[in-house]
Amino acid sequence: MPEGDSVWRTARRLDRGLAGGTVVRSDLRVPQHATADLRGRTVLGTDTYGKHLFTRFDGSGPAQALTLHTHLRMDEEWTVQRPGRRLPARLAPDVRALLETDSGRVGVALRMPVVELMSTRDEVRVTRVLGPDPLRADWDAGEAVRRLGADPDRRLAAALLDQRVLAGLGNLWVNELCFVRGHSPWARTGDVDLTGLVATAARMLRQSVAVRGNGQVTTGDPRPGHEHWVYQRSGQPCRRCRTPVRYAAAVPGDARRRATWWCPHCQPGPNPATNRDDAAGRRPRTRTQPSPISPGSRPE
Repeated sequence: MPEGDSVWRTARRLDRGLAGGTVVRSDLRVPQHATADLRGRTVLGTDTYGKHLFTRFDGSGPAQALTLHTHLRMDEEWTVQRPGRRLPARLAPDVRALLETDSGRVGVALRMPVVELMSTRDEVRVTRVLGPDPLRADWDAGEAVRRLGADPDRRLAAALLDQRVLAGLGNLWVNELCFVRGHSPWARTGDVDLTGLVATAARMLRQSVAVRGNGQVTTGDPRPGHEHWVYQRSGQPCRRCRTPVRYAAAVPGDARRRATWWCPHCQPGPNPATNRDDAAGRRPRTRTQPSPISPGSRPE
């Protein structure tokens, strides 16, 4: 699933391919905008907020500046084709938006569940409900801490996945963040050092977009199968203590209960079976934390 950092990289790809160009062909294949025509407008660039993309177009005279709002939920994507390239015929039914500029490059949105054309000044209608985003210039760590702590009884992973609290974290980052900080995903937010948690979350997302080729590697080891501490490693030994990584399946229809991976030894505390501290009665303890995305680290 695309997360804040991968959405940010998608925006940069759209900027490289389309920004500064004049639209010569547009096709929005959603009923509410099927007749929209963006020809003649200049693509100003694409901005992100959490998992949302905002591709902006200029306005002149009576024409107001417009924004194409898209959202990559699961396996949706934007692709940019070079001049002379054609989209494979098998993908034609998946096209939801198409933008061609005078450079000959074509941006294509595939399987996109949200394709919304709006006045640029109306973007706030979408963004005002979102929490702070670590990848934006207006990032406010204090506000993220405040929102996370607003309900001290809320389970940690559910709070982190709530885009109204902190925008940009998806399931991969939440699972890895909980491990790196040594917290059970089901810990109460009131029992967690939220200032340290938010700082680590911001560091992980920022390093993911800043380090070329690093992507979503959290262990510091980019070799296939070595990139993550617990995410999608059910039954495999923890890279720190060798305890088998455990897995809790998602509950369909419940956005608060996503697929979860954790190490019961390194992340003591409540779990789905007991909904309380583990059988030994241990409380989360202070320990040396693994370093997220630490180049040179070679975990097992």
